[in-house]
This record gives sequence, structure tokens and C-alpha cells, in this order.
Amino acid sequence: MNYTPEEVMQYIEEEDVSFIRLAFRDAFGVQKNISVMPGEIEKAFHEGISISTGGIEGFQDADSGRLYLKPDPSTLAVLPWRPDSGRVVRMFCDVVNTDGEAYDTDTRMVLKKAVERAKEDQVEFRFGSASEFYLFKKDEHGNPTSVPYDQAGYLDIAPLDRGENIRREICLTIEKMGLKPERSHHERGPGQNEIDFHYGKPLKAADQMTTFKMVVQTVADRNGLTADFSPVPLKGAPGNGYHINIYAEDREGNDLCRYAAAGIIEKIRDMTLFLNPSDNSYSRFGKCTAPDRVNWSSTDGSEMVHISDHHGRTRVELRSPDALSNPYLVYALLIHAGLYGIENKLELPAEMDAEGVLLPQSRVEAVRAVEESAFIREILPEEIIRCYTEDKHRPQS
Repeated sequence: MNYTPEEVMQYIEEEDVSFIRLAFRDAFGVQKNISVMPGEIEKAFHEGISISTGGIEGFQDADSGRLYLKPDPSTLAVLPWRPDSGRVVRMFCDVVNTDGEAYDTDTRMVLKKAVERAKEDQVEFRFGSASEFYLFKKDEHGNPTSVPYDQAGYLDIAPLDRGENIRREICLTIEKMGLKPERSHHERGPGQNEIDFHYGKPLKAADQMTTFKMVVQTVADRNGLTADFSPVPLKGAPGNGYHINIYAEDREGNDLCRYAAAGIIEKIRDMTLFLNPSDNSYSRFGKCTAPDRVNWSSTDGSEMVHISDHHGRTRVELRSPDALSNPYLVYALLIHAGLYGIENKLELPAEMDAEGVLLPQSRVEAVRAVEESAFIREILPEEIIRCYTEDKHRPQS
């Protein structure tokens, strides 16, 4: 819903809302939030709510040590697992300076700028996602274990698939929050699941992925389980991928997907660090059906990019990212790489080229590719690049 600030304030007053979560994300896409009371929401829309930035990745360089959250009213959603009396709602926020200007390292703003760049070129991108995650049991103290919730396999059904009810609860919860899951099923690994989403405009798709991860983790916890999106949660079992469907067209509706895919293939090594940010990300490559080469195919298998015709349109699926990545950065980089391919009318390399280069095989190699990339430095602020390339900041999973 495209609410206005006035409509949000009216909703809060009429629907017994007691708390408003103002959500944002750090450089790695980890969701953060601060809760305010209804009496503060008008101030939030007009002035922003101040936050201390010292301990937040990507925001430590703020001059005053303080920034401000300004909620986006179009992202209003009720948290369905909270009581109906004294409701809790959530809005995603943009991060701004004391003068109200957007803060450069807010990754939501990085994506907004990429969308504006595409708009200038009269190109529209849309993204869909298919994200895998494991469900693990907890011990008697409520701590996560590495014991899978079930021992089912690919597309199995109950009673082997014990995650069926959990996935249904996740999908119904997400629907109540105004999002549209497309399908769900058990994946190849024990306790491994997948839920897919329809195509959406880039900002909505990134907000959707952030909401999705929060809902999965919340529903799993409410059922006495823990959800794990990390690249290789279980040694010897299939890893978790974050497969991204990419669509691009011009103002006249002409399909530009193959040009965009060619640009992404050419720039993929430069941006792999942001699609696969942890050391463990590189342990997934080349295992089971996860790709390890820069290639594409029209036959669905272990290729990095799958390209096919679907009802008269080109369908492009990128299969290398994992869900530890920040979707705002991922989609921003894919837009810029796609535009590079479109502007230069790049042709795809040979299908399943046996000579295709390898993806970076370690985080060290991916960091080196970023440090040598003019493409990345033209797009991302230096503070974000530093967060990803310096060892002290890297994700541990």
C-alpha cells in the first residue's frame, strides 16, 4: 500500500497501534530498529528520529556520531505475531544527516540511486527471489543445535517433510504483511526449505527479502526451532543459495534481459564479494548444484546463470549469491552491471563455455577483485567498500 504520512498517522490512531518499529539495515543488510510511541511518529516523518551510529557497520564515520531515521510510509506493515490490542507496526526508514540529506552509506539509498540511473536510461528492472534456509532443533536450554528438523529430501511431503507446516505459517504471515510468496517446498538437504517470491520493483524486492528473513526467523523461533540462512550450515550437505530472477525492459516494453545478463556475467567477479560476503560463502561454490564458474546455460543445472524463454519473455536466474548478502547492495550492483550490458549491447559468451573463468574461490580472492575494480568504486561509497574488504568487519557465518 502506498500510504502517505497522514494516512499512517490516522491508521495508528484508529487501529490501536501502541508501538512503531523504525527499521533500517547496516552495511551487511542486518536489520536494526528502534521503537517509538505513537506520539513520536509525526516528528519521525518531519525531522527523523536520531540514532547513535558508533556500533553500526557502515555508519561509524558519521561526523556527529548521530544520524536520523525517516520512515517510508509506503512500507507500513503490521507484525501479525504481536497482539491485536496495542498493535505493533513496522516501517523501513531512510537514513539521513542532521541537515536531512540522505547519508551515502545507507544501502537503501544506494539502491534508490541505481534505480534512478536506470530510469534515466529508460530501463526498468524487476527482481524475484528464491531463498533457501535450514531449520534446526534447539537444545533443552533453547540454544541452536546442528540437528536438522527432518531428514526429508527434494520436494518430499509430510510426514517425511516436517517443515511443511512451518513454511505454510511463514507464507501466511508474509501475506498478512502485504507481500506475495509464490511457492514453497522442501529442498535437497535435511531440514532445508525454499520459499520463492514473484518479480517486484527493486526497492520493494529488497524490502521484501529483509522482511522475509525476519519472518522466517521469528516463525521458526515461535515453533521452538532456529532458522539458518548461512551458505553452508551443515557440513557435507547442500548449501543455501539466494537465487535471483532478473527482468529488464525499456520504455516500449522491449526485452533487454540478454544484454543485462551479458553485463552481469562480465562484471560478476568484481561484485562477488558483495553477493557472497563471508568466508563460508566460498565453501558452497562447486558443491551440489551451486556454481563455481562464470558461465550460463539454457538447461537448468549447476551453471551460474540460467537463461530460458518463458511465455515469450527471457527468464534470467543468477544462482551464485547467498542470503548473507545485503539485497539492497546486490540489486544495486546487478542494475549497474545490467545497464553496462544494455548500453554496450553486449552479446552473451558461448553457452557453458568450457574455458569460462572460475568465480573467486575465497574471500581473499574476492576482496582482491574489488580492490582492482573501477566498476565497484564508481558505484559504492568508500566506507561500504572498507566494511567488506577489511577482515575486522567480515561476517562470521
